[in-house]
Amino acid sequence: MHPTIVINVVGLTPRMIGSDTPALQRLAATGSVRQLATVVPAVTCPVQTTYLTGLLPREHGIVANGWYFRDLSEVMFWRQSNRLVAGERVWEAARRRDASFTCANMFWWYNMYAAADIGVTPRPMYPADGRKIPDCYTAPGELRDELTARFGRFPLFSFWGPATSIVASEWIARSALYVRRERKPTLTLIYLPHLDYVLQRLGPTAPQIVRDLREVDGLCGEIIEDAERDGARIIVLSEYGITPVSNPVDINRALRRAGLVVVREELQREQLDPGASTAFAVADHQIAHIYVAAKDRVAEVKALVAALPGVERVLDDVTKPEFGLDHVRSGELVALARANSWFTYYYWLDDAKAPDYACTVDIHRKPGYDPVELFLDPAIRFPKLSIGWRLAKRALGLRTLMDVIPLDASLVKGSHGRPTDDAADGPVLISSDATLLPPGPLAATEVKTLILAHLFDEPSLLGNLARG
Repeated sequence: MHPTIVINVVGLTPRMIGSDTPALQRLAATGSVRQLATVVPAVTCPVQTTYLTGLLPREHGIVANGWYFRDLSEVMFWRQSNRLVAGERVWEAARRRDASFTCANMFWWYNMYAAADIGVTPRPMYPADGRKIPDCYTAPGELRDELTARFGRFPLFSFWGPATSIVASEWIARSALYVRRERKPTLTLIYLPHLDYVLQRLGPTAPQIVRDLREVDGLCGEIIEDAERDGARIIVLSEYGITPVSNPVDINRALRRAGLVVVREELQREQLDPGASTAFAVADHQIAHIYVAAKDRVAEVKALVAALPGVERVLDDVTKPEFGLDHVRSGELVALARANSWFTYYYWLDDAKAPDYACTVDIHRKPGYDPVELFLDPAIRFPKLSIGWRLAKRALGLRTLMDVIPLDASLVKGSHGRPTDDAADGPVLISSDATLLPPGPLAATEVKTLILAHLFDEPSLLGNLARG
């Protein structure tokens, strides 16, 4: 077996590899680079799961970052149990070939209770008093204490929210290098999310992203140097490309105006009631799963959504199989946005009635993905003072909302989820060994086999790929 490192640089595209990314440019020059066709939806959980299983969402079951759990009548995002995933994972396939194989999964999703030998993933603590305390979950459990002692507590607030920065990706990269040195896994999977959030906040054409490209490239350079010391192979890939957007589509508000979305009022604020709704959407970047309780109204809902400005296409039972989305977890309909558009989860018609979590960073309570969590409310004159005051009240044991997030979806400048119109703006794959890549663009379902070929030094495995 050949030690192999797979670095997931989220948001990286072929167009970005150049003078601002010297480490990646050098790796591409000495190895080889390919365009990588992603899946739909091109969002984190489905893409990563396809890479690790070689399957489409219809087979592995991960149809979005979150979906409507029909038996619970609840929308849930960012679940972590690997038991939600169907199909053989790459570490299971490798172990079947060689029982001495080991894998370290450093922050790729569905990390908890997986059969990988080592796993590290974000897992905040939520005490009953309402606090959110940064932390991580590890397997084995004692690794959490090792990493915390060496690198400090996982910097959750740099990982997601208005304070995102390179700090979280640095923590992940340094922890991965530590695990490689101390545990010596055969395969190391590393997730570097920094570009993802910067590109959503600023857009991919903003001149400021040059600094962030250089920061992420610096981390990749450290990992590549470490690999060169012990002869490990390197694969660098991304999940999707992020493209400019300027048109948020309030799909649930349209469904509500049509009398299809039901809300209930709690303390003068409106809560989505999905179990009572005739139709509602679970928005996830540029795709939205639309769940329609009354089957005889599917055509009506489809026509309503298709007519919304910013909607490119609405898939139904006939067309969902084209994208591998014919799975029970999918909505009866799946909407795809146009290139310049994305879907909000907003369902209230009056901001005064918005739920209390709407202005907070709360990825689990919101019934849809909310990139506006990357921004501080510009109406707050002294944001640091405002946040400090709220933290002080919490420290005194007082309950208070960290309501510093705006309700202005127009702030978001980048999104993803649909196939990009130009492959140069889509995902990319770089290998340190050109002999282990087939010619031409790669499909997301081929990544698992490519990883195995790198691990077992077997170009012959590439013959199993169905080249289009």
